[in-house]
Formats: sequence, structure tokens, C-alpha cells
Amino acid sequence: MAPNYSFVLLFLEILNNCLLVLSSPDLSVSSESLEQVPPSPVITLKMPTEFNFKQAKLKAEAFYKTLPETALTEATMLVSELINVHGYPCETHKVTTSDGYILTMHRIPYGQNKKENREVVYLQHGLLSSSADWIISGPEKGFGYILADAGYDVWMPNVRGNRYSRSHTILDRDDDEFWDFSWQEIGRFDVTAMIDYVLKETKQEKLFYIGHSQGTTVFYAMCSEKPEYNEKIRAHFSLAPLAYASHITSPLLNIIAAGASEWEIFLNMVGIKEFLPNTGFLGKVGNILCKEKSVMEVLCTNALFAIAGFDHQQMNETLLPIIMGHTPAGCSVKQLLHYGQLINSGKFQAWNYGTSGNEKFYNNTLPPTYLLSKVTSPVYLYYSKNDWVSAETDVLKLAGELSNVQEKILVKDGQFNHVDYLFGIDAREYVYDDVIIRMKKH
Repeated sequence: MAPNYSFVLLFLEILNNCLLVLSSPDLSVSSESLEQVPPSPVITLKMPTEFNFKQAKLKAEAFYKTLPETALTEATMLVSELINVHGYPCETHKVTTSDGYILTMHRIPYGQNKKENREVVYLQHGLLSSSADWIISGPEKGFGYILADAGYDVWMPNVRGNRYSRSHTILDRDDDEFWDFSWQEIGRFDVTAMIDYVLKETKQEKLFYIGHSQGTTVFYAMCSEKPEYNEKIRAHFSLAPLAYASHITSPLLNIIAAGASEWEIFLNMVGIKEFLPNTGFLGKVGNILCKEKSVMEVLCTNALFAIAGFDHQQMNETLLPIIMGHTPAGCSVKQLLHYGQLINSGKFQAWNYGTSGNEKFYNNTLPPTYLLSKVTSPVYLYYSKNDWVSAETDVLKLAGELSNVQEKILVKDGQFNHVDYLFGIDAREYVYDDVIIRMKKH
């Protein structure tokens, strides 16, 4: 029987409609032509409101035409520039993994508090993200700044494949082999290399590890596979932890999971290995189209909420341009497909190559599961009710298998979602200050 790619084509159509306005603005569109737009089918994917993509595209193009080139601000800055603009020092460090990837780390060595002997904090971003996640919200609300001002030495890594870590000692980024990795390799090679580098550079023996989403996945994979790294962790703070994934309600991730193996075949056939790279143009257009009160604000918010859950009260609309400028930061297709495998299997396991591939790589017909009992460093789990990616049921299952859970902390706001840990108006009140209080116990 021939493979059925109908669901793939549906998803590509939805994704294309979401991104069309960002990639091909037609500056010949006039506001008068908006009246001639015929009704088009409305696609609903468990989003907060229905959305007419064709009409939105024409409205956005007309809006885009009216704006000057000078509309660009922080959306187009690099992380180091953003940090310096706000008066904080920033260092850029390069780390090469044992398999040849050249990674970039951003460091805020101190903030308003310049005390000596600062303890090290390692902030690991999530899927499709970068070190920018921790500073986008500015000095008062960005976790990177808050930690620096609290007296910590803050290191913000970038994993292979995102906009800051797209180099290799041998491979070119256009080579298929460059993109042949999932979060499995990130945990095995990237995180271990960067932790070792940070500890050597700071002459410390341990660090605090704070991860968000995939940043927690790679931590659990690393400590399960290389338990000696538990000894290098003072404590791990999991923000929206992600190991088990069978209760994910994110529409886009569930579409991927619905046919993960067919996705792999299809994307290999058409040669797509990278997902949503940050080209710089997204920053330009995001800054214009995501301005507060603009006609495209609803598209920007829906694009985020379709992945992470909806919480209008926590979404700071004025941040949308800079968020769009830095997110998505790119990842491999294989990273997404690996999460699809977790959704389908209900297990926290290594990449599934299929029966014959598993026999080749694992000497078994099935991929190995990660032994979470080997994660012995102190762990704090922060989770929320409205998180479409890190579901409460999955978090509690994870907690039951870890060896040293200190606390499970349910965020008080019942509408708090997956990206609110990064950009939420009250993220400091609900999460960051709480984390720092617990860090002082170690």
C-alpha cells in the first residue's frame, strides 16, 4: 500500500499559511483590494480564535507597505548587543564538541551585584530557541538579568543547529549529515561539553542547571546516559519539564506525532533537514507585523499559542516584535520527530531507527529507555495547568521515577502556559524569585 501523505500536506499547508506573510510580502497590495477578498476556509487547530489566513495575509501586506525601514529595533539585535544595550557586560565563548560542532555561549559575569566568588548558573533554552530567551524581557523581567543581579555568574548556551551554533569543524551546514541529530545528541555531546567548559573556565566544581522544555529533556538524557554528570550539578530546576510526552495537547506536535515515521520518509525524500531557521528576515518582519495593536498581532499570538497554550493575561503584546525576531531560532527536523516518537510510545527513550536500524545501533530491536533513576542530583519540578507541552500527568510520572526530587511546584496561575516561563508578565513573581530562594539552600 502506498504511503498516505495527506496529513503531511495538510500540515505543510497550515504552516505555509502561517509563514507566507513573513516570507513573501507583496508590496503592490493596496488597502482597497482587501474588500475583494472572498471568504476562505477557516482552519481550526485548537486555537483560541478562528483565523482567516488569506485575509490576514492581504491585510498584513498592506500594513507592511506603510511602515519605514527604521521600524526595526531590538528584534534585529544579537544577544550580545541586547545585553550591552541594557548596560550589562557580555562575553561570547566558543565550545567545540567531541563530534565537531562549534557552539556559542553567552555569559553575563555579573550584574548590579559585583560580589566575588559568584556561583555559576547554566541556563539551557528549549526547542526552536536560543540564549535570547533569557534576556528578551529586559532587566526587570528577564531571568538572565535577574540572576546576574542576584549575584550569580550566568552562562547561556546555544545548542547545535540554532542561529548561534551553526558551524562544524568538518561539515558544512548545507550537508545532510550536519542536521542528522536529535536532542539525544544534544544531551550527549553539547550539554556535557559546555558544562565541562564552564566549570573549567570558572574553576568551580559544580553549577546550578536551569532548563526550560527541551532544556530539561537533554538534562535527563545526559544524567541517565552519563551519571557522572550528576556530581557536577548543585541542583537542577526544571521549568516545564519534558521527558514523558504522551499527554501533550499541542496541536502542531500532535500532527507531527500522528505520522512520525511517514514524516521522516517524506522529509528525507524532499531533502528537508532543518526546521524554521532564523534568517534575520523574520526579525525584520516580526518587528513590523507584531507591533501592539497592529492587524497582525492576532496571528503572532495564535502562532505561539497553537504550540504552547493560550494565556492572554500573561502575554506581553509589546514583546511580540522582539520575540518574533529571535524565535524560532531553528532546529533539526529530527528533534521534532523525536518528540513525536515520545508522544506515540509513551516512553522516554532514545531515537527509534526502526527494527533493523535499532539492531544496528543498539543491538536490540527496540530503542533503549533512559533510566531516570540514574538522575541523582537534586531536582525541582515547576509545572502548570495550562501547559500544552509539559502536561501535569507526564510531569508527575517523571517525578515518580527520578531519584532525588526535592519539590514539585505547581505555578499558582491556572492559565500559565509553556512560554509564560520565558515571557510571561508575572514569570518573575510566580517562578524566578521562587527558584532563587531554593537555590540559596544549596
